[in-house]
Amino acid sequence: MTEKIVPDTSIIIDGKLSDLIETGEVDAEIIIPEFVVDELENQANRGQETGYKGFEEIKKIRELCEEKGLELNFTGRRPTEEEINLANNGRIDALIRDVAEEKSATLYTGDIVQARVADAKGIKHRLFEKERVTEFSLEEYFDEKTMSVHLKQGAVPKAKRGLPGQFRLEEIRDEPLSKEDIEKIISETIEKAEISDEGLIEMQKEGATVLQIGRYRIAMTRPPFSEAAEITAVRPVAKVSLDDYEMSEKLLTRLRTEAEGILVAGAPGHGKSTFAQALAEYYEENNQVVKTMEKPRDLDVGPDITQYSALEDSMENTGDFLLLARPDYTIFDEVRKTSDFEVFSDMRMAGVGMIGIVHASEAVDAVQRLIGRVELGMIPQVCDTVIHIRDAEISKVYKLQLKVKVPEGMTEEDLARPVIQIQNFETEEAEYEIYTYGEETVVVPTSGETEESGAERLARKQLEHQLRQYVDNPEIEFISDDHIKLFVDEDDISHIIGKGGENIDRIEEELGIDITVEPRGEITKQSVDYSIEERGKSVVIEIGAEYAGKEVDVQRNGEFLFAATVGKKGEVSLTKESDLADQVLNAHARGQLQVKS
Repeated sequence: MTEKIVPDTSIIIDGKLSDLIETGEVDAEIIIPEFVVDELENQANRGQETGYKGFEEIKKIRELCEEKGLELNFTGRRPTEEEINLANNGRIDALIRDVAEEKSATLYTGDIVQARVADAKGIKHRLFEKERVTEFSLEEYFDEKTMSVHLKQGAVPKAKRGLPGQFRLEEIRDEPLSKEDIEKIISETIEKAEISDEGLIEMQKEGATVLQIGRYRIAMTRPPFSEAAEITAVRPVAKVSLDDYEMSEKLLTRLRTEAEGILVAGAPGHGKSTFAQALAEYYEENNQVVKTMEKPRDLDVGPDITQYSALEDSMENTGDFLLLARPDYTIFDEVRKTSDFEVFSDMRMAGVGMIGIVHASEAVDAVQRLIGRVELGMIPQVCDTVIHIRDAEISKVYKLQLKVKVPEGMTEEDLARPVIQIQNFETEEAEYEIYTYGEETVVVPTSGETEESGAERLARKQLEHQLRQYVDNPEIEFISDDHIKLFVDEDDISHIIGKGGENIDRIEEELGIDITVEPRGEITKQSVDYSIEERGKSVVIEIGAEYAGKEVDVQRNGEFLFAATVGKKGEVSLTKESDLADQVLNAHARGQLQVKS
């Protein structure tokens, strides 16, 4: 009687069965339950590498069976939706065992739980425990100065090498990677993560997998998420302590005794995570209980610091758990989304010391990320210290304090309000103030070379914000409280003025101020002769047919009024009822009007 074998999903994914067939150790009828195929399809549809790997194995088994004359059959029904949903609870495994029992076959498995259940039920089985993988070819691309390796199907492999803030991207192989090359590395890397004591599968989504193997964080993508298979592997290039940073005793004392809500900010690759790791180990060495919240877990910390990921794919759940565990300090790596800031804030307000790692080009940007996510008056309690890292060094330290005062540059006592001062930690001078103005929360610099008052700075900032809906990069200069000069690129002048001045009239009415539009920078133009005539509902500036299609500036006593493109007849026409037409007629009557081209 021919021996029969029923493989389960685990042995298919491991690739063990094809090895046994290839070496001649298996000479039997192979029966693959549809439950196995459907579970692999479900995994592949979710973008999990195990699904793709399983189908490659089934294809290889079929080809080997044809080559060696072995019988291969697919049997059984497809699982129901409920059974698929219960796969993690062992439902599919139970159905596969039923097939083995029904067919009087030997169950081949790589799952020790599956084997023990089969043993308990008296089902003939064979367990193949995973062999420890020693190969990890991604390591071959790294040297002591390599921070990251970038591999993509059809592209030449590259690596970022150097020191924090000074990395350079280099080609590390002459030939592009073939599909076979990168698929082999992906398969080998997943197997390493599954087998290694240091391996973790952090995330599996459709077309994307993130692994952690020791100090390496590896992100792998494939279609449909990316147009081609890609691997990005990152590893810390340096492990340092706080002693390696040029830190004043004053700052060290604050970190040890006062700072409890810390944001470590910096641009990618400048060493903010390295600093946070050093800070975590400093607290741990000083008898503090330290935990981390990371997704993925890639901070390089000591064994006494437990690293937590998202619990049931939720950092909020992780935060709830940590509130019960009550660490002295928690490192929250990659605080980005609003929900992350909410978790950070909740834990801080519950009394946990928090260190958040935030992407920010400047130190003040880290504070601005809190606005709108944390109630204004609570910001200094949530974040009392900001440390900005640039080129692996501490470039700026801020401390935050809440005061009730008149904002800088304002004088009326009735303008006193809660103000958050962002102070340079070393000098204790306020560099920014945060406060509410009307319905908006604003961040206003308090130092610099400008002579503007705080009110003028605020008004200018708000006006520039409102004017951006009409023109890019507006610049404003106050002539009086209700009159400004607006400097824009010359090409934008006709757009913001509009036909007959209709656009600028509407903007002035909306903002409640007079606006003089001038070109940005110095542009030398020559005066041209003109004449003015009133025709029906229009005021017409006659310039000459030779200027048709050219742009001219119209000025009053040297002050820019508007720019316009001369029409085919050599004329510029304004609506007689517009304010601009009145200004032109009055300036002409006084001999103050100039037209320049």
